[in-house]
Amino acid sequence: VQGCDFLAPSKDEFSSAFEAAKQSDVIIAVVGEKALMSGESRSRAILRLPGQQEALLDTLRKAGKPLVVVLMSGRPLCLEKVDKQADALVEAWFPGTQCGNAVADILFGDAVPSGKLTASFPLTEGQIPNYYNYKRSGRPGDMPYSSTVRHIDVPNKNLYPFGYGLSYTSFSYGEMQCPQQFNPDGSLQVSVDVTNTGSYDGEEIVQLYVADKVASMVRPIKELKGFEKVFIPKGQTKHVVFTVNVRDLGFWDNNMQYIVEPGMFDVMVGKNSEELQKKEVLWKK
Repeated sequence: VQGCDFLAPSKDEFSSAFEAAKQSDVIIAVVGEKALMSGESRSRAILRLPGQQEALLDTLRKAGKPLVVVLMSGRPLCLEKVDKQADALVEAWFPGTQCGNAVADILFGDAVPSGKLTASFPLTEGQIPNYYNYKRSGRPGDMPYSSTVRHIDVPNKNLYPFGYGLSYTSFSYGEMQCPQQFNPDGSLQVSVDVTNTGSYDGEEIVQLYVADKVASMVRPIKELKGFEKVFIPKGQTKHVVFTVNVRDLGFWDNNMQYIVEPGMFDVMVGKNSEELQKKEVLWKK
């Protein structure tokens, strides 16, 4: 969609965009923030698409054609409505001078996307600050509307969690393999088979998380401790192995000493911070 002022469009601009959309096989709408809308001293109270861009997407949607949204932004935005409007969503961030070539390679299938989000995307601004490794609470965090650690009027999950990302192909995970306790040398080998079940060769970022179940200080519900980006041809399986060291389980105490406390730990493997397999592991001195 070209030539339309997304922040303050005229009715003629909306009409011309709609007419162009009707004549197209696929609609590609590039929307988002201007570059100077994010960065130092550029806080926004409302993190939806600025201006009339959501209304423009509503108009384009009425053309009845597949709608691909390319998002330019310098931060996570609240995209619950856009997620419903779009048939596909490409988060391009602000990629610089080669932006056009990079986005074109993705849109036309010359490259298979494999990136994963390094920040959580909230449903709404009221969930902020939101991050995958929040501290444990005395209340459960997964109850829909009561006794929750977060909110009573929206789901507790993010729209897109930390580590999330899709591809033109698909991957399935076998059962993770993990001993019940650390080796005497303080190491633990964790492995999983990942199969490319789709129609294209692609890369998958396999992620490893650890959670300290009981500690002398409040610990996060999970922490990313490793990841491996593996290329897997279509129809093939790769065996992915992680080595966790005891030191990876530690934390800084109130005396600013880095300590590792013995006990039970959850070790998790999966495709993002929410879709995880979990096994309980013991470390003892």
